[in-house]
Amino acid sequence: MAKDEIYKEESGAITDFKFEGKVVSTFDDMLERSVPFYQEIQRMICEIANDFAVSGTQIYDLGCSTGTTLLNLNRCLGSRVKYIGIDNSEEMLNRCRQKLAEHQFQGEYDLICTDMNQGFKIEHASVVIMALTLQFIRPLYRETLIGDLLRGLINNGCLILVEKVLGEDSLFNRLFIKYYYDLKKRNAYSELEISKKREALENVLIPYKLLENRDLLLKAGFRHCDVFFKWYNFCGMVAVK
Repeated sequence: MAKDEIYKEESGAITDFKFEGKVVSTFDDMLERSVPFYQEIQRMICEIANDFAVSGTQIYDLGCSTGTTLLNLNRCLGSRVKYIGIDNSEEMLNRCRQKLAEHQFQGEYDLICTDMNQGFKIEHASVVIMALTLQFIRPLYRETLIGDLLRGLINNGCLILVEKVLGEDSLFNRLFIKYYYDLKKRNAYSELEISKKREALENVLIPYKLLENRDLLLKAGFRHCDVFFKWYNFCGMVAVK
């Protein structure tokens, strides 16, 4: 696993964060050091998916990146479902293919490169996962995307959503961000790296509040919705059709 040192150098202009180049080669380390309780969230995703997955259906991982979630799901669910990985970066999908082969992925799968802002069709899905993905979809397209997901789920199928969120109150929002940056410092990111990464993500990652995400899911037509994980400004939710 290559170490994330993308923003370590002081020189150089800050450009918008993109899922290509050095980001791909260091992405697994980036997630481990930047997402609180990342391994536990992965375990919880698989635990929930196991209760909703139906044999002969499809499981979609939207924003599958390097394939970590697909691998974890496969270890839990085996070949009784078909796995569909969606990402808008062909470089990420190439790394995903390599990882799936290295770990001897069992069962049928497809990896599809597409821009989720433009919409796509989901079919016969019992589980759809968006782990730190919806926040990168332009707000204008999120309602349509969630509606497409709902239509592609079978009855009693679920959406597992993990997001970075804004605090409901500005006071707590500031505190939660501070606590989050403290975590990044504990994981060996410098003040410079944190600042440059924040600037690179400013116009790319657009978080909602937890309740805004909940309202988005319920408005789309999901019957049930609850929070399964919360750590300051990170949240996991599960919604059932």
